[in-house]
Amino acid sequence: MAYRTPYVTPHILHKNYAQAFDAEPSKLVGRDLEYFSQAGFDMDRIQIKRNAPVAQLYEDAIRNEGAIISSSGALINFSGKKTGRSPKDKRIVYEETSKDEIWWGSVNIMMDEHTFEINRERAIDYLNTRDNVYVFDGYAGWDPKYRIKVRVICARAYHALFMNNMLIRPTEEELKDFGEPDFIIYNAGQFPANRFTKGMSSTTSVEINFKRMEMVILGTEYAGEMKKGVFSVMHYLQPVKFGQLSLHSSANVGIEKGDVTLFFGLSGTGKTTLSADPNRLLIGDDEHVWSDTGVFNIEGGCYAKCINLSAEKEPEIFNAIRFGGILENVVYNPLTRVPDYDDVSITENTRCAYPIEFIPNAKIPCIVNTQPSNIIMLTCDAFGVLPPVSKLTPEQASYHFLAGYTSKTPGTEDGVLEPIPTFSTCYSAPFIVLHPGRYAEMLAERMSKHNVNCWLINTGWTGGKFGTGKRCPLKYTRMIVDAVHSGALAQAEYETFGTFNLQIPTGLEGVPRDLLNPRLAWSDKEAFEREVRKLAGMFQKAFALYEQDVDAKVRAAGPQVA
Repeated sequence: MAYRTPYVTPHILHKNYAQAFDAEPSKLVGRDLEYFSQAGFDMDRIQIKRNAPVAQLYEDAIRNEGAIISSSGALINFSGKKTGRSPKDKRIVYEETSKDEIWWGSVNIMMDEHTFEINRERAIDYLNTRDNVYVFDGYAGWDPKYRIKVRVICARAYHALFMNNMLIRPTEEELKDFGEPDFIIYNAGQFPANRFTKGMSSTTSVEINFKRMEMVILGTEYAGEMKKGVFSVMHYLQPVKFGQLSLHSSANVGIEKGDVTLFFGLSGTGKTTLSADPNRLLIGDDEHVWSDTGVFNIEGGCYAKCINLSAEKEPEIFNAIRFGGILENVVYNPLTRVPDYDDVSITENTRCAYPIEFIPNAKIPCIVNTQPSNIIMLTCDAFGVLPPVSKLTPEQASYHFLAGYTSKTPGTEDGVLEPIPTFSTCYSAPFIVLHPGRYAEMLAERMSKHNVNCWLINTGWTGGKFGTGKRCPLKYTRMIVDAVHSGALAQAEYETFGTFNLQIPTGLEGVPRDLLNPRLAWSDKEAFEREVRKLAGMFQKAFALYEQDVDAKVRAAGPQVA
């Protein structure tokens, strides 16, 4: 019997290729290699469509990509096999200009310059063979002092429209004088990476080269890779080049007082929902820079989750899904073209991307020349033991920022049968480029300088853990956030919540007393103490990674288990 070569490369080969290579820095760093790619993009091609009108991108996506127009006017398109980011396939090029700044490890995996050049040439060669090539030029960052010019080159109208929504759109005058970009994305996502290339672990490759200031995408058509690629670049440039603090947060500003609040939080904690407030203007929902002069949004749009979306629960987002917006991987009724936001048969990660001006209370331009007054760190504790609100000391703020705790709940992913704690440092582990301590130190300095209050708000379970307790009602969480903004919470009386040593209010108008102190909400006090100790131990284990790099006061600010 003849032996056939298996289609899939044996795992051991992949493992050795990727690990042996990633584990050691390249010996080629800093050398001019003659065989480096000189592939150039043919910018004079007739088929290039630069900053094409939205209507034209709709037409091309429908004609060439199987897109359809939904009943509300948004474009429904599909990202193919990949319906989410591929963090294990993300690489940073190890080169002399940035190698000493980057936090190398499982988040920032090394790639050598030669492999990058092979992938770059592969992407450009692919794009040069396409009948339609789209170029979008836009800005990242609303503050002209700190913004960068970004050029996206891609072969799908859907990708061009997505970045038209997510970057800041230049005026005609700005486009005319755009000049050379600061950062280029070559998106050849329809074409696979060669998995036999040294350092590759699959046919997907997402890589950033800070020396070339370029990003190359192969083997994934998920649009969010471009958005988070730009964010990773800003997470590097803002602290290193500009001395400013980039943050994975939403932000809003009071209409009356002009006070600014930053909301940190991982997926499912309420970051987008709680920052959308009728009494406040939205600066942005996901990526910001806290600068020496104030706060500005990095993006020109929003990328909202659509799962279980309804007009009743989130009217602003629901009504933003109209002509110009993109629904990604959303199932629809083929007769009426009405999207079904409850259907997760393609993916749970259904999304909509729309320009920020589609939100009625958005602050345009998305920048304020005011320092923040409050920081709200959101967590969804499925163990049911963290208080709904705690006032943090500066050291506790640094500790919880570095820990970045929330929990995945059963039902969100296959195989999740009980709450799984998630610790994502700086509330943005997949996009961190520098050591987390650098962001935490900058945050502590700015908080101290501007006397900013910091609050830990738990939007998770109370009266018991997931399965026995209940989720903290949104109306009470909104009351707590309102009390932060009115100043009522700062004036409240406080008591100490043991083990975690958190300061919690003894009373707040409209909020039940047994909700404010979770110990009172549990009928089984012994079970409560068990869960407290269990979660505290998880915090200590997760924080061990940063212990050597932080001040003793910050180490002591975490939970203490006797």
